[in-house]
Amino acid sequence: MLKSARHAKILEIISNKEIETQEELCAELNKLQYTVTQATISRDIKDLHLFKVSGIEKKYRYAYINENESEISPKMKNLFRDCLVSLRSAQNIVVVKTLTGNGANAGTVVDKLNYTEIVGSVAGDDTVLVVCEDTQSAESVVEKIKEFIK
Repeated sequence: MLKSARHAKILEIISNKEIETQEELCAELNKLQYTVTQATISRDIKDLHLFKVSGIEKKYRYAYINENESEISPKMKNLFRDCLVSLRSAQNIVVVKTLTGNGANAGTVVDKLNYTEIVGSVAGDDTVLVVCEDTQSAESVVEKIKEFIK
């Protein structure tokens, strides 16, 4: 089985159904004759940059952002808002805390904002560090992001 076919099926599944855990996703794929293990699913989740957002039927569900979008779509904005835990400046750095596993996708959104005050950013598992020109620029970026997610 090709990884690309499995990835396409995973995106289809999470688009149509609330999947909260790796085990649930594994079971769904196995029902569709994709023989996978939890370890494979874990790698696929990282490869696809999936992250968790609040669900309707379940507490959380997997979601994704289409990296090919050149602008920030309403879907990306909502996913960013849903995964954001906290936002604050520390001198010339803005610290964006997210739900576990959402740092990379939040970093994508921050990069697409194209704020002139931002020098660069680094994303981890649940944190994005945004480097700004100075303290005032960092405070400005915090305010702009707060306005963006309203």
